[in-house]
Amino acid sequence: MRLFGRVWTLFGLLTLSAYTPPPGKITVYLIGDSTMSIKQVKAYPETGWGMPFAYFFDESVTVDNRAQNGRSTRTFIEENRWQPVVDSLHQGDYVLIQFGHNDEVKTKKSYTTEEEFRKNLIRFITESRARKAIPVLITPVARRQFDASGKIEGTHTVYSELVRAVATESATPLIDLDRQSQELLQTFGVEKSRLLFLQLEPGEHPNYPEGKEDNTHFSELGARKMAGLVLASMKSLKLELANRIVNRQTK
Repeated sequence: MRLFGRVWTLFGLLTLSAYTPPPGKITVYLIGDSTMSIKQVKAYPETGWGMPFAYFFDESVTVDNRAQNGRSTRTFIEENRWQPVVDSLHQGDYVLIQFGHNDEVKTKKSYTTEEEFRKNLIRFITESRARKAIPVLITPVARRQFDASGKIEGTHTVYSELVRAVATESATPLIDLDRQSQELLQTFGVEKSRLLFLQLEPGEHPNYPEGKEDNTHFSELGARKMAGLVLASMKSLKLELANRIVNRQTK
């Protein structure tokens, strides 16, 4: 009888030691611009990369995409879009920060000086960490721009470098989506890369009866490809969040 009891005790201890409690529930906040944002039905098939990104995590993760078309770091703050994110943060949450497209263009109302851009990024990082959340910086995703010889050209040189510098100075995880997406576009080449963007012939889609030639915003395929780059970088960075990615096809 004692032997029987010891066997069951040992079995119970082995079972407990093999049991790993499920990870706690967290929220991943996305803050950024139109290349990341959720699109209205009238904009379809335009797709922000944050849309497919949300479907690659297990049930412990909620993706809250707060990115908005046309926003820069400055206007995102001025329009009171950042403070509600801060107020909602809990320990272990993530904040994915991707700006630059609208900050860098001097002719836009969203223009943000280089110094202000840096300060805003640092604010996002500091205030996220104050709530024990984990900020991740992302360089602005590449536009589709090739030179005459078919070589991809960078269009975010200054502001991407500012993101990299802030990431280094603040020891913040960095996903260099600018460089990675440029490499992807180069692999696709001048013509095939059109498939990744909102490129439509007249009459091809009812939302764009006159057609569309957009080298900034993505098709569904392009959004999935960009989301795949972000997910792969999370794994390379060995973020805890990467452990919650489920194996779904990103092709």
